Amino acid sequence: MSSSLDFVNYVCEQLEGVGAIRSRKMFGEYMVYVNDKPVVMVCDDTVFVKMLPCLADLLADRPTAPPYEGAKDHYVLDPDDRETLRRAAELAEEVTPLPKKKPPRKAKA
Repeated sequence: MSSSLDFVNYVCEQLEGVGAIRSRKMFGEYMVYVNDKPVVMVCDDTVFVKMLPCLADLLADRPTAPPYEGAKDHYVLDPDDRETLRRAAELAEEVTPLPKKKPPRKAKA
């Protein structure tokens, strides 16, 4: 089951004001970017954030689960808890590097 665009838009609305927010569909699910950094994953209409040391105190009481089969556990966030969602995104954005640009593929002759 994949996430609904309405749910992803809701998560993005909850994050407004944290920075430049955008989402991108990836493999049937979504990645939410803050200032062009991949911070929050939305899989099966569930919000996940990577288990980073800077989030340990804030999210100590939150459940963990893998966002997809074969993935490491991530913190599961409640999108209705706007304050915690926003603080987790801010903290994660601070320590997440910008993705490296991939060189364009060479055209086949």
